[in-house]
Amino acid sequence: MSRAAVLTTLLEEALEPSHLQIENESGNHSVPKGSETHFKVVVVSPLFEGKNMVARHQLVYAAVDRELKSGLHALAIVAKTPAEWERSNAVPASPACAGGSLAESKLAEKALAESTPSAAIEGGSKAAAR
Repeated sequence: MSRAAVLTTLLEEALEPSHLQIENESGNHSVPKGSETHFKVVVVSPLFEGKNMVARHQLVYAAVDRELKSGLHALAIVAKTPAEWERSNAVPASPACAGGSLAESKLAEKALAESTPSAAIEGGSKAAAR
């Protein structure tokens, strides 16, 4: 079963949504082709009534907790009540990928280490080494 299908089942069972969209956004990130690591979910549920955005997101995270522990890396969440969805069903675009590949981060770490004076690495700043 795909991760999108699993997320659908988990969110439907936990939040009884009147509207649910799940989009695999992994292709927008530095992950291997076909990955299922980055998703956007749009959840419209009456269970969000009277709850602030943090509490709504906590409900979503609780519903998909096992997926977060097994390879789901990022989850963009749009959580609305039915009345909010009726007023505006606009879904904001997800931000562009801010990360890089593992190889790029290793190269950046190496470059940083090579450009940093040993005193700064071993004892903090040069001023602290004096």
